[in-house]
Amino acid sequence: MATDRILVVAESFAGKALPVSLELLTRARQLAGTVEAVTWGVDAESVAPQLGAFGATKVYSVGDLGWALPGVPVAAAIAALVEQGGPPDAILIPTTYDGRDIAGRLSVRLDRSVLTNVVGLTSQDGTLVSEHAIFGGSEVLKARFTGAAPAVFVVRAKSFAAEEADGSGAAPEVVALAVPDTGSTNAATVTERHVEGRTGPKLDEAPVVVSGGRGLGEAGRYQLIEELAKLLHGAPGASRAIVDAGWVPYSYQVGQTGKTVKPTVYIAAGISGATQHMVGMKGSKNIVAINKDAEAPIFAIADLGIVGDVQKVLPKLIEALKART
Repeated sequence: MATDRILVVAESFAGKALPVSLELLTRARQLAGTVEAVTWGVDAESVAPQLGAFGATKVYSVGDLGWALPGVPVAAAIAALVEQGGPPDAILIPTTYDGRDIAGRLSVRLDRSVLTNVVGLTSQDGTLVSEHAIFGGSEVLKARFTGAAPAVFVVRAKSFAAEEADGSGAAPEVVALAVPDTGSTNAATVTERHVEGRTGPKLDEAPVVVSGGRGLGEAGRYQLIEELAKLLHGAPGASRAIVDAGWVPYSYQVGQTGKTVKPTVYIAAGISGATQHMVGMKGSKNIVAINKDAEAPIFAIADLGIVGDVQKVLPKLIEALKART
């Protein structure tokens, strides 16, 4: 399968494409001669120039979905596009809540398999080969489609770096994409939206991430993580252990079942380094580990390790930073 055309499912929020959408567009244009995108929402057309800057030559807009969940209408619209206009060689979908919903429904409509949890994508002998982290990220499995196009890949965030295309380029053509009859499958609606409040950068976009784990001892000490993150102009994160314990919301979780982060500096405080957690942060440029157990697995990937009680080290570090400012 020669890779001539790739279609990217591009999500947006508040008039801006999500970072993962730009990551997928970047990789798509590195692999194919033609890159197109599918998006939706009341501000879909205003997002098109940004998608074009990252490689999309054509943007299909499903339009305003109102209070409907995207899964059913977007999957139906993409399936109709594939069946009527000729299939792309591949469809790249982000591993988000809506992305996974779209992928599952699209798989049924097209009668195609889907490769999920993709962390890498290359071209070998004209065929796309996907990479998948398995066994907690300790091994990487490679896979490829052998059936008819399109090959559908669901890709994890931060698998690729987002880079604008060279030159200004022409604005992409925007084409309205109609939603075919979906019957009774599109009955679910959103009744309320809640955006979690925050004061600093988003966890998966922050240049510095400070994550806390069980070594903090109790929920009240998580404020040390938040204070340190604020002083470093970063974002607070957490291990699955303290999320499951109810110390912090799930949105703070870094790891295989949480967010994948690749900051310039990642500080793991009181985190032993379970493979599930390291999958989500081992791509960080500089890793600092603080743990009283000198044999903790986290030290194996740390650039700087501090063997000590995090409950004592963090206050000293915060005090030193405050003195400098």
